[in-house]
Amino acid sequence: MTITLYPETERGTANHGWLQAKYSFSFGGWHNPALMHFGALRVLNDDIVLGGGGFPTHAHANMEIITIPLQGALQHKDSTGGEGIINHNDVQIMSAGTGVEHSEFNASATDSVNLLQLWIFPKEKNITPRYDQKTFDTANRQNSWQTIVSPTASDATLWINQTATLSIATLTANNSLHYNNHTTGNGMYLFVINGSINVAGNKLTKRYAIGITNTETIEITATENSELLMVEVPMLW
Repeated sequence: MTITLYPETERGTANHGWLQAKYSFSFGGWHNPALMHFGALRVLNDDIVLGGGGFPTHAHANMEIITIPLQGALQHKDSTGGEGIINHNDVQIMSAGTGVEHSEFNASATDSVNLLQLWIFPKEKNITPRYDQKTFDTANRQNSWQTIVSPTASDATLWINQTATLSIATLTANNSLHYNNHTTGNGMYLFVINGSINVAGNKLTKRYAIGITNTETIEITATENSELLMVEVPMLW
């Protein structure tokens, strides 16, 4: 088993007034050559967008982009004609493919929205751009992994153009949970959204992460009520 720790204190930061961001990997004006990606996971941004703020229309290509609102709601509009609201407990995935333009704004004029946005290198380039969005029942992640994104088309999850799987669990204090790779050889990037856990002999608290490779299973024990995001990705990058 090979372990890499990603302390919360080593994340990059940006404050644009309307946007307060934390970067797990190099992004925008923040560059750390030691933090470029974890396998196919290129970006994990933790954004707080103030009421009325947002990202004006901008372009993406050949990237799988997953948006997970943790608090509040985000208004989305794109060049394919799609638009809508991404609420808490919703997850949106965008395959940018050959290229797409979109905007994302806080759906509220007064309340902040906190979201995680992940970028994952695609398995196949230059596919037709597409969006999908799903609301997930949080009861199904209590002391259990709820798969939200998978490489296999399903009514229960969102499909990703990559051999990657994203799962969320809400683990109550003093309970343990195993994670078993869906694809042999993938790496596991475990991000603590909230709470405190022990994994592979390491204590992780809110917004800490751990990257684990060269194993197919790990055990996680919560020392307090915790919310976890597991990003399982190929390591060929």
